[in-house]
Amino acid sequence: MAGHNKWSKVKHIKAVVDVKRGKVFSKLSKELTVAAKNGGSNPDLNARLRSAILAARAANVPNDNIERAIKKGAGELEGAAIEEITYEGYGPGGVAMMVEVVTDNRNRAANDLRVLFGKNGGTFADAGSVAYLFTRRGEIRVDKGSMSEDEATEIALEAGADDVQDGDDEWIFYTASEQTFQVASALREKGLTTKSQKLIYQPSTTVTITDVEIGRALIKLYDILDDYDDTQNVHANFEIADEIADELS
Repeated sequence: MAGHNKWSKVKHIKAVVDVKRGKVFSKLSKELTVAAKNGGSNPDLNARLRSAILAARAANVPNDNIERAIKKGAGELEGAAIEEITYEGYGPGGVAMMVEVVTDNRNRAANDLRVLFGKNGGTFADAGSVAYLFTRRGEIRVDKGSMSEDEATEIALEAGADDVQDGDDEWIFYTASEQTFQVASALREKGLTTKSQKLIYQPSTTVTITDVEIGRALIKLYDILDDYDDTQNVHANFEIADEIADELS
């Protein structure tokens, strides 16, 4: 289970660091813009935009920034046209990787990612090369508190979630992609505080990394791809074996 894997903890620690250094503001603003561009600026009619607004508010993005990002996506403000693209590739050890990008120049983004993969032990791949190994799903995280596994499972069923996993200090609820906002709302109605809600590419199978050097190379590539200016999210189908996780920390 990914929720028990120490690599999951590493990713969430990194997310906290991103929040502290303000990088998350840029990613959330781009998500607002893309959501408004694809589904309109009315959050009552656009579930993805509603989720993006909630995520932005949870991260304390100023309301002016939120409104400006939405207006940009809706075409009410001038600015370079941006588009959402998912690129695919392989990391060290044959690990499958999906990189979600929001950019105003798809050729530049593709060339940049090709170079980043190539210089860091990976391979930039054609569309469809690894996408079949992932499923688009909604992911909602809530504080565990005193909630038991049985209670979390019961709540998941009542709220319409497909699955729930143990994330150590949180419960992770998975949903059909189009049900993310509705399930998150149902969880909040039950008194739970949602820490995050977003769409992910969930791997259908995972590769467990037991070699320290491959683990280091994978995490380095993951971080470099994630730090690329146009990257929104990086998804990969690997887990780090617990016996080498401490060495990689």
